[in-house]
Amino acid sequence: MGDGGVVVIGGTEGLGWGVAGHYAKVGRRVVISGRDPARAASRAAELGGDVTGIGFDLAEPATIGPAVADVPGPIDHLVLAALERDQNAVRDYDVAAAIRLVTLKLVGYTEVVHAMLDRLHDDSSILLFGGLAKDKPYPGSTTVTTVNHGVDGLVRTMSVELRPIRVNAIHPGIVGDSPYWSGKDQALAAVRQRALTGRYVAMSEIVDAAVMMLENTSIAATELRVDGGWHLPL
Repeated sequence: MGDGGVVVIGGTEGLGWGVAGHYAKVGRRVVISGRDPARAASRAAELGGDVTGIGFDLAEPATIGPAVADVPGPIDHLVLAALERDQNAVRDYDVAAAIRLVTLKLVGYTEVVHAMLDRLHDDSSILLFGGLAKDKPYPGSTTVTTVNHGVDGLVRTMSVELRPIRVNAIHPGIVGDSPYWSGKDQALAAVRQRALTGRYVAMSEIVDAAVMMLENTSIAATELRVDGGWHLPL
């Protein structure tokens, strides 16, 4: 394990919060980001230890460089976990919502890496979060499905351009104990029936997989599904 920092973009809630919490517990220097600087600072204080919070909107790429300028290096692990949920169908297309999500997930992710590249080093790793909508589209997932395929494209091009820095993606399935799925028991029952494991994925399992991809020095240019086999047709 290195002695550099861990940066989790989108680390104020959900899966990013889980990854940040793991590294805070083992005593790493951690920076988390969210859209609201005050909330990011408050969430950082909840984690305790050497954790700080910063705020910016990934969908406004011109603001990213200034916002991350003071994040100290070296950075061992950079996690891009921020997401937004967009229900956007072709027949009833919301152009503004689509542009925001594409900008956030593809341009924003890339600009973060660009802006922080001077603090990464040859043994650093980058992990991008996608999602299983790329393999299992649903009505209204037009933009979500597209950008999650784009995440895999970013892994490939960044892996070539930034070598030997390792770049990977993780595509979580439905994470049943996440705040988003709280109270959606009927939908979760259907997930359990379709998953080969007979259950939904847990947040702790996504965190474990993310840490493995960040720290295993032979995992590179890889897109990992963590969904209990839900992606296979049954």
